Amino acid sequence: MNIHEYQGKEILRKYGVSVPKGYVAFTPEEAVDAAKELGSNITVVKAQIHAGGRGKAGGVKIAKSIDDVRTYAKELLGKTLVTHQTGPEGKEIKRLLIEEGCDIKKEYYVGLVLDRATSRITLMASEEGGTEIEEVAEATPEKIFRESIDPVVGLTAYQARRIAFNINIPKELIGKTVKFMLGLYTAFVEKDCSIAEINPLVTTGEGQVMALDAKLNFDSNALYRQKDILEYRDLDEEDAKEIEASKYDLSYISLDGDIGCMVNGAGLAMATMDIIKHYGGDPANFLDVGGGATAEKVTEAFKIILSDAAVKGIFVNIFGGIMKCDVIAEGVVAAAKEVEIKVPLVVRLEGTNVDLGKKILNESGLDIVAAESMADGAQKIVELVG
Repeated sequence: MNIHEYQGKEILRKYGVSVPKGYVAFTPEEAVDAAKELGSNITVVKAQIHAGGRGKAGGVKIAKSIDDVRTYAKELLGKTLVTHQTGPEGKEIKRLLIEEGCDIKKEYYVGLVLDRATSRITLMASEEGGTEIEEVAEATPEKIFRESIDPVVGLTAYQARRIAFNINIPKELIGKTVKFMLGLYTAFVEKDCSIAEINPLVTTGEGQVMALDAKLNFDSNALYRQKDILEYRDLDEEDAKEIEASKYDLSYISLDGDIGCMVNGAGLAMATMDIIKHYGGDPANFLDVGGGATAEKVTEAFKIILSDAAVKGIFVNIFGGIMKCDVIAEGVVAAAKEVEIKVPLVVRLEGTNVDLGKKILNESGLDIVAAESMADGAQKIVELVG
């Protein structure tokens, strides 16, 4: 789950991580009131959307007066901001962060991520702050420093200190930087983060070490114990179909193609999308109905796929292990009765109760194209859509 920058800073502030003072605003009037409350000579007006690259796209404005704040707020609110992470369709700006300016001396990058290679949290840092970390990794990989964190011990002060020295933090600010990193790590662990990215971390003329930006992502599987984090969820920033899928515990991600996919198991779903691409098609979604799906869940999955106007065909690819083929077949039939399927439908069933599943489909009277294998099914749906 993603949250907004201002929400991330609210969380970090509770862990002793220094962040600029700021307020969220939903209208130009609220933006002006926030600026007056801050009383800063320089006020930063920042678009709040779930995407990076806002500054380069014109979503961050520097205001030198209250009139500037009002002008920029009117300009940004309601505007569709297109960044390298939003795609060409962009995202509408519905809220702003009104923040005090600060005297920036140097920008750095600090981030915490889960490293699959070591199965540990890794602290990453670079003195090339304000730049996308991917660009730094490509152009100057030697400027990225890492510390693998022992889950029993946690991030130690000496590891944080070593990182601070490696990225050339001024010696007089090493202590504050260590405190910053330790607070960030504690927030990461206690709030079940999957990513905590501070870009940039800045040192200021007043001798402060601050998070000028904050990106926190959370493990959705842990939200049951993070009720306060769940309250930060902004449904306006999420795809309506993905929201509907979450109500039925379906793993769904909307894509740009025209072939709807319904699969059981994340690995098989990825392989299904790959083989559709291999035969020249484009998946419209990732949809994993899971191992314990019911006929009701399968029916809802069909409704969600068909609610996408771009879908020109559907490929159901089921390998029945825990999930039984007859349950999928019953769901397909039930969905067809509720939602008129006007696009080609290819079904490949294999595994537990496969004969019963095929019998249910054959006796349903539905116009279904049977596939003997995953490759056969992918070829058939690509041909039918084409």
